[in-house]
Amino acid sequence: MFAALLLLFIGCKSKDKTESTSMPGAYKMLSVSMKSKTVDTTSTSATQLKIYTDDFMMYANINSPDSISGFGIGSYSVNMDTVSEHVIYSANDSTSDDTARHYTLHIEKTAKGYIQVIPEIGTGDNKIALTEEYESVGTATTSALDGAWKQVKRLWIKGTDTTVTNNPVQYKVYQSGYCIWGNTWIDSVNKKHTGIGFGTFTMTGNKVKESMTASTYY
Repeated sequence: MFAALLLLFIGCKSKDKTESTSMPGAYKMLSVSMKSKTVDTTSTSATQLKIYTDDFMMYANINSPDSISGFGIGSYSVNMDTVSEHVIYSANDSTSDDTARHYTLHIEKTAKGYIQVIPEIGTGDNKIALTEEYESVGTATTSALDGAWKQVKRLWIKGTDTTVTNNPVQYKVYQSGYCIWGNTWIDSVNKKHTGIGFGTFTMTGNKVKESMTASTYY
Protein backbone atom coordinates (compact mmCIF):
# COMPACT_ATOMS: atom_id res chain seq x y z
CA MET A 1 0.00 0.00 0.00
CA PHE A 2 1.44 3.36 -1.03
CA ALA A 3 1.30 6.18 1.48
CA ALA A 4 2.46 9.75 0.92
CA LEU A 5 2.57 12.97 2.87
CA LEU A 6 1.97 16.17 0.95
CA LEU A 7 2.74 19.51 2.62
CA LEU A 8 1.46 22.73 1.09
CA PHE A 9 3.21 25.98 1.90
CA ILE A 10 2.57 29.62 1.10
CA GLY A 11 5.37 32.14 0.80
CA CYS A 12 5.83 34.75 3.52
CA LYS A 13 6.34 38.35 2.51
CA SER A 14 7.53 41.37 4.42
CA LYS A 15 7.11 45.06 3.77
CA ASP A 16 9.55 46.65 1.34
CA LYS A 17 12.79 47.55 3.07
CA THR A 18 13.45 51.22 3.62
CA GLU A 19 16.86 50.68 5.18
CA SER A 20 20.13 49.49 3.75
CA THR A 21 21.30 46.13 2.47
CA SER A 22 20.11 42.68 3.53
CA MET A 23 22.36 39.82 4.63
CA PRO A 24 21.10 36.57 3.08
CA GLY A 25 22.99 33.38 3.95
CA ALA A 26 23.19 30.39 6.28
CA TYR A 27 25.13 30.62 9.53
CA LYS A 28 26.14 28.02 12.12
CA MET A 29 26.48 29.11 15.73
CA LEU A 30 30.00 28.80 17.16
CA SER A 31 29.41 30.18 20.65
CA VAL A 32 26.86 31.91 22.84
CA SER A 33 27.63 34.09 25.87
CA MET A 34 25.29 35.47 28.54
CA LYS A 35 26.32 38.16 30.97
CA SER A 36 24.40 39.84 33.78
CA LYS A 37 24.91 40.93 37.38
CA THR A 38 24.85 37.30 38.50
CA VAL A 39 25.74 35.31 35.37
CA ASP A 40 28.78 35.23 33.10
CA THR A 41 28.83 32.08 30.95
CA THR A 42 29.99 31.03 27.49
CA SER A 43 29.08 27.83 25.66
CA THR A 44 30.59 26.40 22.47
CA SER A 45 28.36 23.32 22.37
CA ALA A 46 25.18 24.97 21.10
CA THR A 47 23.57 23.33 18.06
CA GLN A 48 21.92 26.19 16.21
CA LEU A 49 21.54 27.29 12.61
CA LYS A 50 20.33 30.69 11.49
CA ILE A 51 19.26 31.62 7.98
CA TYR A 52 18.63 35.07 6.52
CA THR A 53 16.72 35.31 3.25
CA ASP A 54 16.32 38.64 1.47
CA ASP A 55 13.47 39.58 3.80
CA PHE A 56 13.16 37.01 6.58
CA MET A 57 15.29 35.31 9.20
CA MET A 58 14.77 31.97 10.93
CA TYR A 59 16.76 30.14 13.59
CA ALA A 60 16.42 26.67 15.08
CA ASN A 61 18.28 24.93 17.86
CA ILE A 62 18.33 21.61 19.67
CA ASN A 63 19.69 20.44 23.00
CA SER A 64 20.92 16.97 22.02
CA PRO A 65 20.88 15.24 25.46
CA ASP A 66 17.14 15.78 25.99
CA SER A 67 16.02 16.67 22.43
CA ILE A 68 14.46 19.94 23.61
CA SER A 69 14.26 22.23 20.61
CA GLY A 70 13.23 25.74 19.70
CA PHE A 71 12.86 28.03 16.69
CA GLY A 72 11.80 31.51 15.70
CA ILE A 73 10.95 33.31 12.48
CA GLY A 74 10.34 36.91 11.46
CA SER A 75 11.28 39.70 9.10
CA TYR A 76 14.36 41.86 9.49
CA SER A 77 15.97 45.05 8.31
CA VAL A 78 19.58 46.23 8.25
CA ASN A 79 21.04 49.66 8.84
CA MET A 80 24.82 49.78 8.79
CA ASP A 81 25.98 47.56 11.70
CA THR A 82 22.51 47.21 13.24
CA VAL A 83 19.98 44.47 12.45
CA SER A 84 16.38 44.85 13.59
CA GLU A 85 14.57 41.52 13.84
CA HIS A 86 10.77 41.45 13.99
CA VAL A 87 9.80 38.00 15.27
CA ILE A 88 6.30 36.85 14.38
CA TYR A 89 6.39 33.32 15.82
CA SER A 90 8.64 31.33 18.12
CA ALA A 91 8.40 28.08 20.07
CA ASN A 92 10.45 26.18 22.61
CA ASP A 93 9.63 22.73 23.96
CA SER A 94 5.96 22.96 25.10
CA THR A 95 5.44 26.71 24.66
CA SER A 96 4.89 29.01 21.70
CA ASP A 97 4.45 32.75 21.17
CA ASP A 98 2.79 34.45 18.19
CA THR A 99 2.94 38.00 19.55
CA ALA A 100 5.11 40.45 17.62
CA ARG A 101 8.50 41.08 19.25
CA HIS A 102 11.37 43.30 18.17
CA TYR A 103 15.08 42.85 18.85
CA THR A 104 17.96 45.15 17.99
CA LEU A 105 21.23 43.37 17.22
CA HIS A 106 24.64 44.98 16.89
CA ILE A 107 26.57 43.13 14.17
CA GLU A 108 30.32 42.82 13.77
CA LYS A 109 31.51 41.05 10.63
CA THR A 110 34.37 38.56 11.11
CA ALA A 111 36.60 36.54 8.80
CA LYS A 112 34.34 33.51 9.36
CA GLY A 113 30.96 35.16 9.62
CA TYR A 114 29.68 37.61 12.20
CA ILE A 115 29.13 38.31 15.90
CA GLN A 116 25.74 39.58 17.10
CA VAL A 117 25.14 41.33 20.40
CA ILE A 118 21.81 42.07 22.06
CA PRO A 119 22.89 44.36 24.92
CA GLU A 120 19.74 44.07 27.01
CA ILE A 121 17.21 41.24 27.28
CA GLY A 122 14.81 41.21 30.22
CA THR A 123 14.40 43.77 32.98
CA GLY A 124 15.91 44.62 36.35
CA ASP A 125 18.25 42.06 37.87
CA ASN A 126 17.20 39.58 35.17
CA LYS A 127 18.58 41.80 32.40
CA ILE A 128 21.31 40.06 30.39
CA ALA A 129 23.61 40.84 27.48
CA LEU A 130 23.53 38.10 24.84
CA THR A 131 26.44 37.58 22.44
CA GLU A 132 26.39 34.97 19.67
CA GLU A 133 29.14 34.16 17.18
CA TYR A 134 28.30 32.57 13.82
CA GLU A 135 30.26 31.01 10.98
CA SER A 136 28.99 31.33 7.41
CA VAL A 137 28.24 27.87 5.96
CA GLY A 138 26.03 28.80 3.02
CA THR A 139 26.88 28.34 -0.63
CA ALA A 140 26.23 30.39 -3.74
CA THR A 141 23.50 27.91 -4.72
CA THR A 142 20.11 29.39 -5.57
CA SER A 143 16.78 27.65 -6.06
CA ALA A 144 13.14 28.38 -6.82
CA LEU A 145 12.33 27.62 -3.18
CA ASP A 146 14.62 30.26 -1.68
CA GLY A 147 12.63 32.28 0.83
CA ALA A 148 10.34 31.83 3.85
CA TRP A 149 7.24 29.65 3.86
CA LYS A 150 4.29 28.90 6.17
CA GLN A 151 2.46 25.59 5.93
CA VAL A 152 -1.23 26.01 5.08
CA LYS A 153 -2.32 22.40 4.55
CA ARG A 154 -1.11 18.85 5.14
CA LEU A 155 -2.46 15.85 3.22
CA TRP A 156 -1.90 12.18 4.07
CA ILE A 157 -2.45 10.05 0.96
CA LYS A 158 -2.84 6.28 1.43
CA GLY A 159 -4.14 4.37 -1.55
CA THR A 160 -7.34 6.12 -2.57
CA ASP A 161 -7.82 7.78 0.82
CA THR A 162 -6.73 11.36 1.49
CA THR A 163 -6.77 12.92 4.95
CA VAL A 164 -6.44 16.69 5.26
CA THR A 165 -5.09 18.08 8.54
CA ASN A 166 -4.03 21.53 9.66
CA ASN A 167 -3.09 20.81 13.29
CA PRO A 168 0.65 21.65 13.09
CA VAL A 169 1.91 25.22 12.79
CA GLN A 170 4.96 24.91 10.59
CA TYR A 171 7.41 27.36 9.03
CA LYS A 172 10.25 26.63 6.66
CA VAL A 173 13.12 28.60 5.12
CA TYR A 174 15.38 27.78 2.15
CA GLN A 175 18.50 29.78 1.33
CA SER A 176 22.11 29.32 0.19
CA GLY A 177 21.85 25.53 -0.04
CA TYR A 178 20.46 25.19 3.51
CA CYS A 179 16.99 24.79 4.98
CA ILE A 180 15.33 25.07 8.39
CA TRP A 181 11.87 23.92 9.42
CA GLY A 182 10.12 24.25 12.74
CA ASN A 183 6.69 23.19 13.92
CA THR A 184 4.41 23.04 16.94
CA TRP A 185 1.66 20.46 17.30
CA ILE A 186 -0.84 19.34 19.92
CA ASP A 187 -1.13 15.69 20.91
CA SER A 188 -4.20 13.68 21.96
CA VAL A 189 -4.00 14.90 25.57
CA ASN A 190 -3.81 18.55 24.43
CA LYS A 191 -0.09 18.96 25.19
CA LYS A 192 1.95 21.16 22.86
CA HIS A 193 5.23 19.97 21.33
CA THR A 194 7.98 21.67 19.30
CA GLY A 195 9.95 19.99 16.54
CA ILE A 196 12.79 21.31 14.36
CA GLY A 197 15.18 20.20 11.69
CA PHE A 198 17.92 21.82 9.64
CA GLY A 199 20.56 20.89 7.12
CA THR A 200 21.41 21.12 3.45
CA PHE A 201 19.23 20.61 0.41
CA THR A 202 19.53 20.15 -3.34
CA MET A 203 16.85 20.75 -5.94
CA THR A 204 16.65 19.04 -9.33
CA GLY A 205 13.65 20.02 -11.40
CA ASN A 206 10.70 19.84 -9.01
CA LYS A 207 12.36 17.34 -6.66
CA VAL A 208 14.05 18.38 -3.44
CA LYS A 209 16.44 16.25 -1.38
CA GLU A 210 16.99 17.41 2.18
CA SER A 211 19.89 16.12 4.28
CA MET A 212 19.22 16.95 7.92
CA THR A 213 22.22 17.50 10.20
CA ALA A 214 20.03 18.10 13.27
CA SER A 215 16.45 17.13 14.07
CA THR A 216 14.16 16.27 16.95
CA TYR A 217 12.79 13.37 14.91
CA TYR A 218 14.55 10.09 14.12
